[in-house]
Amino acid sequence: MLRWLRLLVPLVLLVVIGSVGTSAPRPGVDLVGLALAVFVLASAGVVATLWRPTPVPLVFVVALLAAAVTLTWLQSGAAIAGIFVGISMLGPRLRGHTAALLAVLALVSLGLLATTLLHRSIAEGLLNAVMIGAFYGMFFLALRLNEANRRSERLLAELAESRAAEAHAAGLAERQRLAREMHDVLAHSLSGLMLQLEGARMLAVGETVDPRLRQAVERAHHLARSGLDEARRAIGMLRDDELPGPEGLGGLAAGFAHTYGIACEYRVHGEAYALGAEARVAVYRVAQESLTNVTRHANPDRVEITLSYEEELARLVVEDFGGPPSPDVTPRPGEGYGLTGMRERAELLGGTLRTGPTATGFRVELGVPAC
Repeated sequence: MLRWLRLLVPLVLLVVIGSVGTSAPRPGVDLVGLALAVFVLASAGVVATLWRPTPVPLVFVVALLAAAVTLTWLQSGAAIAGIFVGISMLGPRLRGHTAALLAVLALVSLGLLATTLLHRSIAEGLLNAVMIGAFYGMFFLALRLNEANRRSERLLAELAESRAAEAHAAGLAERQRLAREMHDVLAHSLSGLMLQLEGARMLAVGETVDPRLRQAVERAHHLARSGLDEARRAIGMLRDDELPGPEGLGGLAAGFAHTYGIACEYRVHGEAYALGAEARVAVYRVAQESLTNVTRHANPDRVEITLSYEEELARLVVEDFGGPPSPDVTPRPGEGYGLTGMRERAELLGGTLRTGPTATGFRVELGVPAC
């Protein structure tokens, strides 16, 4: 196939040159016109041969400019249009100094061609050169302005990224400070409370001690340990450690049943999908706070935790059954710091929180967007 192309290309060029040279205005009759036509092909061939890898658009631009110079010999009006097109195509592909040097050489060559071979007046040659030079200057200026605008846009984007990174770093520093404060105050206080409860639990061991007292001390000890674990988990959240999420609800239900002796069942409906970091934490914290409210305000027989993965949202339901409110507390009015915090979490995520009594107990329902 390549061999046939090598034979076909010279034949096609010969036919083209022959047809152009014998047609009106018959450049082949004039030796100068014929020499310029050969120069057109030679220029394109030299560029294609010596420049590796060959930039194909540049070859066509060189051929176009050479053809325009040839056409100047025959009909200068059309040649000027070709030179304009060639400059607009060649300008973006060359460096500034190289393009300027070639432009000067082209203008000088065009002026010499017009005054010597075409016998045009010097004024006409200078006018054409000024027109072409002005066109190239405007085109070059527009190109550089476009590059400057792009550079400015890149710098603005980098500045915005650096400011965002600086704000993120400041936020991380503040979170680290809060984590240290929580560790120094809350975690140490809970650790001291655990030591005191451990001593009370050891003193409560004996046959004369009321078993209910021993059980109460053990529950208090377990709650203090759980509080310490939660404090450490909260500190980990501030330090960007692993955050709790839906996968921890099973363990939360099991721990609740073990601590309080209340049956707690956890179910998942639908195919699980990934939630955002804030949504994951919200699901876990709402379930945790709901179980805490159960121990404070109700005497249920059992508790159900249901997490449903729906198409548009993930729905968490925590509902207790079978027990009236404790006589020493006011029935839950649906407000307070616990429910307020849960509602704020839902609103920040664009979700919903519904709470209220049922015929058999109390129900908390959280909905967070799926994406």
